[in-house]
Amino acid sequence: MALPKSPRVIALANQKGGVGKTTTAINLGTALAATGEEVLIVDLDPQGNASTGLGIDRSQRSRSTYEVMVGEASLAEVMVDTVVPRLSVAPSTLDLLGVELHISGDPDRSYRLRKAIESLASIRDRNFTYVLVDCPPSLNLLTINAMAAVDSVLVPLQCEFFALEGLSQLLNTVEQVQRSLNPELTIHGIVLTMFDSRNNLSGQVVADVRAHMGDAVYETVIPRNVRISEAPSHGKPVMLYDFKSTGSQAYLRLASEIIRRERQMMAA
Repeated sequence: MALPKSPRVIALANQKGGVGKTTTAINLGTALAATGEEVLIVDLDPQGNASTGLGIDRSQRSRSTYEVMVGEASLAEVMVDTVVPRLSVAPSTLDLLGVELHISGDPDRSYRLRKAIESLASIRDRNFTYVLVDCPPSLNLLTINAMAAVDSVLVPLQCEFFALEGLSQLLNTVEQVQRSLNPELTIHGIVLTMFDSRNNLSGQVVADVRAHMGDAVYETVIPRNVRISEAPSHGKPVMLYDFKSTGSQAYLRLASEIIRRERQMMAA
């Protein structure tokens, strides 16, 4: 019997809020699952929006990633199936706000999530090929745990005037984590979100980010789309809410592009 392959583990991170990070986690996870991948989303944001957006009511979160981070439960014990075939989520609750206080004095405080993800190999009936970690919109111990656990970081970047301003801080954090905690960490790519073709500024931001970051920027750009905005209130990814919408199609293209990059990374 062949041993299960280790999943590719990607953090979605940006210390700025409102850039489409959680929306990208939900819809990228759905798109990857739609292509046949087995996907787990780890909701590491105390707001729990990824869990809510996947239809997991707060009453269903008797245990969450808080218990995982403090060592009281495994990911296998807290994760739940979603309405999307092959997509599971380890939900979060506001209890995560207390994680830093609970583990800050522990020598392994930065590696709690890495150990939890490594334990996924013991689940016999699931062979996850992708684990997506939805980080909080801040650079705290939860985000550090994510970066110490993952193979790479995917950065959602809103097409707005100050887009590049916060990016340098995040890239500096990635470099620090590479030096001290996870030397294999890479930037998987930057995905431009909330693009408005009617707005000249959006086009200028795309040009500026591509000029500064080059090939790190994905070809796929996620448009500002009302269906993407509406879907979370129905507890559904946009692909289930309106498959034919421009938002759904954009996330499918992004998933394909990410899989292509993965193959290139593995071949390099």
